[in-house]
Amino acid sequence: FASLMPEITHMLMWAMSDRAIPRSYRTMQGFGVHTYRLVNADGQSHFVKFHWTPRAGTHSLVWDEAVKISGADSDFHRRDLWEAIEGGAYPEYELGLQIFTEEQAEAFTFDVLDATKIVPEELVPVIPVGKLVLNRNPDNFFAETEQVAFCVAHVVPGVDFSNDPLLAGRIHSYVDTQISRLGGPNFHEIPINAPIAQVHNNQRDGMHRQAIHRGRVSYEPNSLGGGCPFQAGAAGFVSFPEPREVDDHKVRGKAERFADHYSQATLFYNSQTEVEKQHIINAFRFELSRVQTPAVRERMVSGLMNVDTGLATAVATGLGIRELPTPMPRVLTRDIKPEVTASPALSLFARPGDGSIRARRVAILVADGCDGAPLVALANRLTAEGAVPRFVSTTLGSVKPMAGDPIEVDVSFEAAPSVLYDAIVLPDGPDAVRELRADGRTLEFIKDQYRHCKPLMAWGAGAGLLTACGIPTDESDPGLIVAAADSPDATDQFVAAMAKHRHFGRETDPPRV
Repeated sequence: FASLMPEITHMLMWAMSDRAIPRSYRTMQGFGVHTYRLVNADGQSHFVKFHWTPRAGTHSLVWDEAVKISGADSDFHRRDLWEAIEGGAYPEYELGLQIFTEEQAEAFTFDVLDATKIVPEELVPVIPVGKLVLNRNPDNFFAETEQVAFCVAHVVPGVDFSNDPLLAGRIHSYVDTQISRLGGPNFHEIPINAPIAQVHNNQRDGMHRQAIHRGRVSYEPNSLGGGCPFQAGAAGFVSFPEPREVDDHKVRGKAERFADHYSQATLFYNSQTEVEKQHIINAFRFELSRVQTPAVRERMVSGLMNVDTGLATAVATGLGIRELPTPMPRVLTRDIKPEVTASPALSLFARPGDGSIRARRVAILVADGCDGAPLVALANRLTAEGAVPRFVSTTLGSVKPMAGDPIEVDVSFEAAPSVLYDAIVLPDGPDAVRELRADGRTLEFIKDQYRHCKPLMAWGAGAGLLTACGIPTDESDPGLIVAAADSPDATDQFVAAMAKHRHFGRETDPPRV
């Protein structure tokens, strides 16, 4: 299907990119997809696109990590969001608007009514206008989450629809879906969907009706009900009276610019860092290697030839295609000269976030004989920074450090594999290192952290665990801190490394560790 639908090429680039495997709901952007209208009190209209941007930045998983997480914790993302809110690390998202006139839209080389197109921020900057903070978890998941009825047709006064054909279809289909899913036409009266302000209208009856109306009338105009309810008039929803030229003809069709299926796919690919480009190549190779029909694989590569020859060549090489196929014929044959050939804002790296480590999960490995004092001090520091440190060992219970009180183990290797953590700390203490090294799961735990480009810190004898894993400690790697347990700067370096999220400088294909 995809190989025969060049319209989805741009979407496929997003789906094959790191955006498809976000680290958390807290670190992913949201988009309105469609072009809407903003209509002011004077009846003037502008096109608008909606953007939600996380304060924590845009961060992703890596593919091997995502595969392992899906097996270790199928509720990973939902649990991550719930725990962050419960712990007071409230996710925040900035609402931004791209506002532009119809004259600007007509001048673009792409059609803003095509849902497969974006408006590059270089052409229309995103204006921040508000903020969303998730500061409470649902009291009842079914009542407050499962019954939510999001619908593109539900707009407030001042927001109107454009002639986006896909939007027109969704305006109908979303309402129809909610009627089927939630048992009838009165889904808007379910408490989670009901408006805060009272609504008075003449709607009556139907399945699952919640309101009990009094009076004899359900029509207008009327005299028996005192003429109520009155129309809200201009204070309610008023559709924008789109002007038309005298000689315009309404047709069932799409504008010519809809047929440009590759320019923005190329824009997206060109806007990625080299690391992100390699991940896109790897994703295409992975997905297409599972396709059993050679002709389909070759057809997909022929489509990628229209996006970027280097991308198509790398994918073809990974699939064993020795001769590149002819580029897929383009529907739009005339040359398109896009206004923007690369937009840095399309890279996840463009939004590193506020630099905090709030809600980041840190595994602190412990065993009998570890140097406990610096580990406890580190855990306290991380907690103060908003992170979530956990003492991890081969079994539950407590461990006896070289000195001081026993340390309670929060979780064992069996219950929480490495992929569930954002960083790792290896303890000092020869006896502890010997015990941890004797358990093969320890080495796999450390290797995964390194392969997935996460921060690691080894204190004193803990560096021996890195050596046992084949991890080089003599290279320049800001995400790998090897220091004495009494080093005054090690903790600061570790926190700074965590704030960077990933350290892709160590990534190789195939992995060397």
